Amino acid sequence: MQTDSVLAEARIIPVVVINRANRAQALAEALVAGGIPFAEVTFRTDAAAASIRAMAADPSLCVGAGTVVTPAQVDEAADAGARFIVSPGFSAAVVRRAQEHGLPFFPGAVTPTEIIAALDAGLSTLKFFPAGLYGGPAALTALGAPFPQVRFIPTGGVSAANLSEYLSLPNVAAVGGSWMVPADAVDAGDVPTITRLCAQAVAALPTPAEVA
Repeated sequence: MQTDSVLAEARIIPVVVINRANRAQALAEALVAGGIPFAEVTFRTDAAAASIRAMAADPSLCVGAGTVVTPAQVDEAADAGARFIVSPGFSAAVVRRAQEHGLPFFPGAVTPTEIIAALDAGLSTLKFFPAGLYGGPAALTALGAPFPQVRFIPTGGVSAANLSEYLSLPNVAAVGGSWMVPADAVDAGDVPTITRLCAQAVAALPTPAEVA
């Protein structure tokens, strides 16, 4: 499964905080059943690497590591089977380590200076975080003029209510969010709830005709 093709198909990246690795397999099943075969497991808990390893065993799911801020975390994620790396900001050292592993890397970049630094590193698909605080769709529209070659993954403040507004922008590759993977449902291994929320998110995706 190619990361770029799945990203283009799914257009939604569930951003997941997993506190108990024994819930990872149920989460993977729920995501796939709900039509979102993609997940970003954040390195915010001690269960992250083990959860990625469990979810990576499912060939129908493309799982990556998020909140990666050090080269050591890149190593840990790669060893666990992560297919891509996401960071809230830009670090040249983290970029290099991800590239050494041959992993797609999506760093956070919200200012022109950060975007240029990412382009200099050979990256053109960037996380835009926290999207709500940095201007949301209006900011992304403005950045599209000087950086037409860049595609963004806005995360932070994205919800079912504004999903279509973000994804209708031509420079938005996908959105990241956690509304379809609420923490209580993940902790409980609540497959039906997560499956239902994922299916609702997929149903709310804008059609090609609605994309500017």
